[in-house]
Amino acid sequence: MGSSLLTNSSAMTALQTLRNVSTQLATTQNRISTGQRVSTASDNAAYWSIATSMRSDNAALSAVSDSLGLSAATVDTEYTALTSVIGDKNSGLTKLQALLVEAKTAGIDRSKIQADVTQIQNQLKSTADSATINGINWLSIDTTPSSSTATPTSFNLVSSYSRVGNTPTIGSITVTTATYALYTTGGSSTTGILDAVVGGSTGASVSSINIGALTDSATDQTKLDGYINQVTAAINSVASAAANLGAVKNRIATNTEFVKNLMDSVDRGVGQLVDADMNAESTRLQALQTQQQLGVQALSIANQNSQSILSLFR
Repeated sequence: MGSSLLTNSSAMTALQTLRNVSTQLATTQNRISTGQRVSTASDNAAYWSIATSMRSDNAALSAVSDSLGLSAATVDTEYTALTSVIGDKNSGLTKLQALLVEAKTAGIDRSKIQADVTQIQNQLKSTADSATINGINWLSIDTTPSSSTATPTSFNLVSSYSRVGNTPTIGSITVTTATYALYTTGGSSTTGILDAVVGGSTGASVSSINIGALTDSATDQTKLDGYINQVTAAINSVASAAANLGAVKNRIATNTEFVKNLMDSVDRGVGQLVDADMNAESTRLQALQTQQQLGVQALSIANQNSQSILSLFR
């Protein structure tokens, strides 16, 4: 084949090959630097769209995980307060019950026992009032009608997130405050477990029991029996509320673990769609670099042909 000064076919072929190699090399270098084989929609529109939606879902799941953490802290605070209210032989309602039983003893100084009763009553109120986290308290609630400061009748604790098609669904755990309320304010009457009055206008609540003036008379002994029954019922009610919160705690813990595992699964799914195989890409990079060097040499040789033709005219 003859040589032409106007068209250097060998150089053009070498240059085209070099351009293709340079383009592939740039793509491979980008994959290695980003760690992704699909980093933009132009790389693979379908995979990029799916990965973007999955990342959005994972962001929502992350928010659910944060919400579950706050819910767990709230429930744990209220649960701890309830168990403290129940107490043991040295504190709480359990101790109060024991003191009332002791007050049944004939000839005992009930005014001194009342001093201990009053201290326990104050401690119970303090415990309930202190069970506040992030401005939320389920044990001491405000039931003022149509008030901006009133405690909501229920709370929805975000527990899950899912999306089918374009329709997202947010799951929640509903907690009814009346179930756990020990003290209430603002309503026409007190309805909490410890401040609800039993026995009409002459009755008392657990928080207002006073045995200081009671005697050994049959009437006063009957009243003491009523107080003991009242405190026993309160213990059962608080224990039931604590058990209910315990179940909520377990559900939150289960959902928290599930959401974490789900987020990991989504991350793995996104990775399978868009992540680059670094072993393959590094091998490809070395091969392309070799091809590039060979292309440069081929182009240099092709250009030397033109220089050889010019030497004939010297």
